[in-house]
Amino acid sequence: MSDNALIDGHGDAPRTVEALDDVLSAPDDALVEDLAAVEGDIVIVGAGGKMGPTLARMAKHGSMRAGTDRRVIAVSRFAGAGSSQRQLLHDAGVETLPLDLLEPHSAERLPEAPNVVYMLGRKFGTTGAEPLTWAVNTYLPGVVASRYAGARIVVFSTGNVYPLTPAQQGAPDEMHPVAPVGEYAQSCLGRERVFADAAQRLGAQVLIYRLNYAVELRYGVLLEVGAAVWEGRPVDLRMGRVNVIWQRDANAYALRALRHCDSPAAVLNASGPETTSVRWLADRFASRFEREPLFTGEEGDSALLTNAGRAHAAFGYPRVPLLTALEWTAQWIRGEGSRLDKPTRFQEQQGRF
Repeated sequence: MSDNALIDGHGDAPRTVEALDDVLSAPDDALVEDLAAVEGDIVIVGAGGKMGPTLARMAKHGSMRAGTDRRVIAVSRFAGAGSSQRQLLHDAGVETLPLDLLEPHSAERLPEAPNVVYMLGRKFGTTGAEPLTWAVNTYLPGVVASRYAGARIVVFSTGNVYPLTPAQQGAPDEMHPVAPVGEYAQSCLGRERVFADAAQRLGAQVLIYRLNYAVELRYGVLLEVGAAVWEGRPVDLRMGRVNVIWQRDANAYALRALRHCDSPAAVLNASGPETTSVRWLADRFASRFEREPLFTGEEGDSALLTNAGRAHAAFGYPRVPLLTALEWTAQWIRGEGSRLDKPTRFQEQQGRF
């Protein structure tokens, strides 16, 4: 399979976790060109989550293709399954640094670098542990921003900082007023504000990367809807519409955004171009599985939506379109592919995570 075929999703779905990770971390020519124009090493803070390992591999593979002799350093606690993640990253040429940034003075161990992708965050378990969520999402950004004053920093954030929007009004773009619902979303806005302050006061060049929702075959909105149909469970319609983007494309956008960091901080929404009906998704899976979908909940007029037109203008439309991602997900479900057991809870409307 050619590089472009791998990236664009031609043919059948990946059949193994290893093949899937290769697809999710494959750099395209546009990313290689942008990485060639960015000087210096890249540190990825919070690289042990769902997206971090493939983003780190993509950064390294793209840099090698660009002929750039740079270090890519993945920083994470690497707890639980972290030892296997570390080995995969080492095999790809990515350096790893096990680090719990909540430990006193731990930020002093962060390596020097002019480029930072900040992915650290806490969402699930917020309800009942709100202080820890605020510490991770708002205190630690100040620690890291101070450590990397003067660097280019792409800061992962979320579309949850926007209000629920009536579909007929159109999804919020970057100029839309924020109105986070619940302490998780409020703390994410706090993270944004802390890094924006670093851009104004410390000399950092910052881009706030508001992403929702990244999907791949082991987790995400498509898997959750498709698995419910396959298993004969009702599909929850309370959040009746969503935006999704294939994780490889979200990774590539984030790395290419290093060239768009600015002071004052820039803001960029990241998602796919479609505002997709959850009922429509369920119907499409049902047609592939030859069974009737079940539904629960009432479809409201408003949903958590994102207008990512600015990202599409800067980086092009996602290479893997929605229908390909849906077909791949259906194949993965039928083949009993592995799952990460990390539900998105995209149906939540009251901000309780």
